[in-house]
Amino acid sequence: MKFLTVSNLGFRRALAALAAAGMLLSAAAPASAAPLVSLPDFTAVVEKTEPAVVNIRTTATVPVRGPTSGSDPYELFRWFFGPDFQPPGMPQIPSPRQRPQPQPEERTVPRGVGSGFFISDDGYILTNNHVVSDATDIYVTLTDGREFKAKVIGTDERTDVALIKIDAKGMTPLVIGDPKTLKKGQWVLAIGSPFGLDSTVTAGIVSAIGRDTGEYLPFIQTDVAVNPGNSGGPLIDLDGDVVGINSQIISRSGGFMGISLAIPIDEAMRVVEQLRTTGKVTRGRVGVQIGEVGKEVADAIGLPKAEGALVSSVEQDGPADEAGVQPGDVILKFNGETIKRWSDLPRIVGETKPGTRATMEVWRKGKTVTLTVKVGEIPTEKAAGAGKPDAGPALAATNALGLAVSDVPADVQRKLRIKGGVQVKAAEGAAAKAGLQEGDIVLAVNDSDVTSARQFAELVAKLDKSRSVGLLVRRGDQTQWVAVAPSK
Repeated sequence: MKFLTVSNLGFRRALAALAAAGMLLSAAAPASAAPLVSLPDFTAVVEKTEPAVVNIRTTATVPVRGPTSGSDPYELFRWFFGPDFQPPGMPQIPSPRQRPQPQPEERTVPRGVGSGFFISDDGYILTNNHVVSDATDIYVTLTDGREFKAKVIGTDERTDVALIKIDAKGMTPLVIGDPKTLKKGQWVLAIGSPFGLDSTVTAGIVSAIGRDTGEYLPFIQTDVAVNPGNSGGPLIDLDGDVVGINSQIISRSGGFMGISLAIPIDEAMRVVEQLRTTGKVTRGRVGVQIGEVGKEVADAIGLPKAEGALVSSVEQDGPADEAGVQPGDVILKFNGETIKRWSDLPRIVGETKPGTRATMEVWRKGKTVTLTVKVGEIPTEKAAGAGKPDAGPALAATNALGLAVSDVPADVQRKLRIKGGVQVKAAEGAAAKAGLQEGDIVLAVNDSDVTSARQFAELVAKLDKSRSVGLLVRRGDQTQWVAVAPSK
């Protein structure tokens, strides 16, 4: 058997080479290694803010059920023979309807548990409307164990904000922060009473800002663990400032699944100002129905960005109608505030005091128009919409858009408060793909108003078939822009 040997000199040289390589590797390692980042220490923030957070429990009064079935031995006989049945050979027993009827009894039962936090040192507490709604009594427990009975100052179902108060002084209020400075990935804390476990702290990050869920307000989305009982508690940044009210979770199980939503504190405080003063919230309105501005529609009508709120309907004799707003307008600004998403408009208008004269910038026929509107107050009932248009006269020829149209009768124009337009009698090809249907009324082609079926045909004949065309379409009491790609 043979072995490969290395001379002493060669061995020493090999060790030296390995040592040199090891030194190079060890020297290079720190340069390539990522710096370690330590997690934040939340203890100081918790110590600062925890005394401001309270546990809220509510009770409700419910009726007590009467005597249970079977308490009267002759009840079954009376069910067969009538309420005045008397057992034969027995002393007369008053029938149920002859007996004095007892007054309905009530009892108080636990209703729910939630959270809240002080916003002033004299006992004002902010929480969610759904925590205290329909409650008979509200009890607030502080972190030091003291309990107070609270009264409701005011609630707002639309924003899910409630203001309650206890008779106490020297409370520790939270500092109101600025949610507009929040960024994705920023650490935040929640303090509350999940499942009744008061003064529970959870941490996470901001995962989205301005989350639109179809509610009145945009939410702060986080991955902070929030469960039933956390509702109404504060969302706190690392400065110890409250930036939101924990309000909702998105879950399939009813428990936390990684997504929680908080009401921005600046929006909530606007509501609080009115609740504290009047006990209710008054909101402005302008009387329009709106929708989203899609990119295709924006391109078709020459709008530089797919932003704003597309007016689909204007309430007759409403504030917007009196200001000159027309169906098909795109509202870009209201009182100087830019409308980036259509859902911004209801919030901005709602926060405007009724009676205020506000400027409104709209996009119409390729240019901006500035209007002045006197903001009204949200009514309790919705105005009735217009009916569907009647049939018009003879058809025009089917065109490159796949539409057969006719003139709109004068009486229908008066009824719908429109001028001109053509009524769709048949839609096929490109128009059918875009969603147009019989009975729709086309009011404009791009920046040109439609006055008759003949003029409509002339407009369509001149279209650039390489670009989508924007049609302003009225359906029932709704008006919207529809992008249609002409057939070549």
